[in-house]
Amino acid sequence: MTLASVLGQPRAVDALQAALRSGAVHHAYLFAGPEGVGKELAAVGLAQALTCPEQPDVGCGACESCRRVEKGLHPDVTWVMPDDERVSRGLAGRSDFTGTPSRELRVEQVRQLQERIALRGLESRRKVALIVSAQTMNVQAQNAFLKTLEEPPSDTTLILVASAIDRLLPTIRSRCGKVHFGPLPVELVAQRVAESRKLDAETAKLAAVMAGGSLGRAMALDVDALSKRKDIVTAFEALRGEDAVGLLRFAEAHGGSRDEAEGTLELLVLWTRDVALVKAGQEAGLANRDLVELGRQVAARTSDVLLHRRHSLMEGARAAIARNGAPRLQLERMLIDLFTETPR
Repeated sequence: MTLASVLGQPRAVDALQAALRSGAVHHAYLFAGPEGVGKELAAVGLAQALTCPEQPDVGCGACESCRRVEKGLHPDVTWVMPDDERVSRGLAGRSDFTGTPSRELRVEQVRQLQERIALRGLESRRKVALIVSAQTMNVQAQNAFLKTLEEPPSDTTLILVASAIDRLLPTIRSRCGKVHFGPLPVELVAQRVAESRKLDAETAKLAAVMAGGSLGRAMALDVDALSKRKDIVTAFEALRGEDAVGLLRFAEAHGGSRDEAEGTLELLVLWTRDVALVKAGQEAGLANRDLVELGRQVAARTSDVLLHRRHSLMEGARAAIARNGAPRLQLERMLIDLFTETPR
């Protein structure tokens, strides 16, 4: 892994490589974009380039230093991430924490980072800090982090990796060099998914489209769940505002866990996009091609305004769940707002 091996993000990679070549590396970067599109891989590649003794400002990816950066073991590269993410990556166990591992980056972690980067580097000419899921910093942590951004150590580069930069304080965003990462090309994601998961081309493309150009999401998608999407979409389109019990039952059936609710909302957002494409006469671009007839029926009875409202409410529910909102409750609120407050 090197910066040059990050796929599907030419603008971001070119900007970082140009900064390395010119020696104009910013003291702090904000890597912004959806989950699973290469932000963290690029952060690792930049850290390798800044610490590699074999190919300085490039990173060879093969020396002992580069391999330790990739494994998270380099003494001059500090990783900071929420406790629950450390658990999910196998870097810690639940028994290492009192209570439930936090989903937030806490002020204590920021202070530990400040102490760490205040020390001299042990091996490299430059120290690097990778702040993963930076958008999860709570307000106290963000205010503490501002001090580091305002008076950064001269030999340190801070890399914030964030999927929702609007949750960061404007003062943090303004003090970082922004590097934007967009969704990966569907063809690239489909190819990688087909190769890695041994899926047929049609299933791999569906996974890529449903994941919104996120390789990470496509790799994690439950293939069995893909086969159930037709049932979910059909049940959703059968809902009516006068049937409150039906709305609650749908939320109960698909809001049992955070992952299940997020997966359902992702599917419904994609379905809403398909309906919009049908209305625009662009059926060739449908993700759910086998549901084109249902898409035509829904498009005929649904206005552009209501489609926009659908999308906004679904995205709002996804954001609320990402902020630790109760999955079932957020689905219930979304459905009630959509089917009882707006004429269908």
